[in-house]
Amino acid sequence: METQTIVIILVGFFILHWYSSLFFQSLFHHRYAAHGMFRMSNFWEKTFHIGSFITQGSSYLSPYAYGVLHRLHHAFADTEKDPHSPIFDKDVFHMMWRTRKIYNEIDQEIAVVGEKFKKGVPKWRKFDKFAESKFTRLAWVAVYIAIYFLFNSPWWLYVLIPIHVLMSPVHGVIVNWFSHKYGYRNYDVKDTSTNLMPVDLLMWGECLHNNHHKFGGRPNFKVKWFEFDPMYPFIIIMDKLRIIRLNHKPETQYM
Repeated sequence: METQTIVIILVGFFILHWYSSLFFQSLFHHRYAAHGMFRMSNFWEKTFHIGSFITQGSSYLSPYAYGVLHRLHHAFADTEKDPHSPIFDKDVFHMMWRTRKIYNEIDQEIAVVGEKFKKGVPKWRKFDKFAESKFTRLAWVAVYIAIYFLFNSPWWLYVLIPIHVLMSPVHGVIVNWFSHKYGYRNYDVKDTSTNLMPVDLLMWGECLHNNHHKFGGRPNFKVKWFEFDPMYPFIIIMDKLRIIRLNHKPETQYM
């Protein structure tokens, strides 16, 4: 196989992993688990758990831990109680390490968290325990390395493997660091959230962060005519197919 073909295949695999893993994080973890923008049956909830595991792989996030942590972020944005705030961490690495610590405490159910932050958040703890085990995570790492090895990847493409391994935290960095430091603001909310880009094709609409902090219960992160949230059309389609059912709650109700 020619080198050019190998590069196209492996870059395509990376792009597929980027968008598929973030699709589940944005739709299931964020808009469903954390914010309850729509509801779904127990069958579909478990299906989305499994889909998250397949696409996120070694960086699988528990929807329960993610949902609770993200609700805390909205409740205490840019305060000392915020699980991830650029204001209280000197760099992105310190912020993500602190986020990891709080996430683990929630995931292990040793963190003291108010009941309102846990209400309605999906829980499949046996599955989470399997998906987050060291053995499972290392198995996924081996899969990523094997794919590049079997395709006889050029050495320089191996730099993508750490991103594969840490895909979910990488997505978190882009939103929770850069979308609190750069970009524009439509609303003067009581935190530093920004819209990193108006047409967010990179992050499934997640970087329309200032809009989202203003309207935490709104499934469409687009507000202005020139903005676009690519996840929202999928939400409408899934609602029409009755995979999910939109809740039509007040747009500022984030839990």
